[in-house]
Amino acid sequence: MSSCGSFPNRVCFFGSYFLHLNHSRHFQVTNMHTSAGMISLHTKGFADTQNITDKVQALIRENPSVAGIVTLFIPGSTAGITTIEFEPGVVSDFRKALERLIPQNIQYEHDTRWGDGNGFAHVRASFIGPSLTVPFSERSLLLGTWQQIVVVDFDNRPRDREIIVQILGE
Repeated sequence: MSSCGSFPNRVCFFGSYFLHLNHSRHFQVTNMHTSAGMISLHTKGFADTQNITDKVQALIRENPSVAGIVTLFIPGSTAGITTIEFEPGVVSDFRKALERLIPQNIQYEHDTRWGDGNGFAHVRASFIGPSLTVPFSERSLLLGTWQQIVVVDFDNRPRDREIIVQILGE
């Protein structure tokens, strides 16, 4: 048996079971459930930012797990997933910051090689990242008051995107 360490309330995963070391130093075995889902979006590109929090929350509510984690992943190399306060001012500030950090109108080696003009989109997406993991409890996402989950499509054209959703919980 693998050790869970010496910390109280430590949790270890073994196959489809969690071993939970409680305060009295006893292990509790918890049956885990995994499920997968998909969220489909049509995006406009050029830092189109879409709030998917409600869609993720709906998948969690449909799931038999009461508590756990949800992992979101967007295939492709020109979009990312993050959290933000989804209001027009912050979304505008986010786009302007990306333009200052990773400008669209400079030369990218990718564009020279492939001629598709979306080198900036690849670089921006790599900074944001393609995945996000969020805990949930009592079938509710444990996000901050003003925190929403967003997909940002950086490509230079509209796209149909699929977000893979994996839920692990008990």
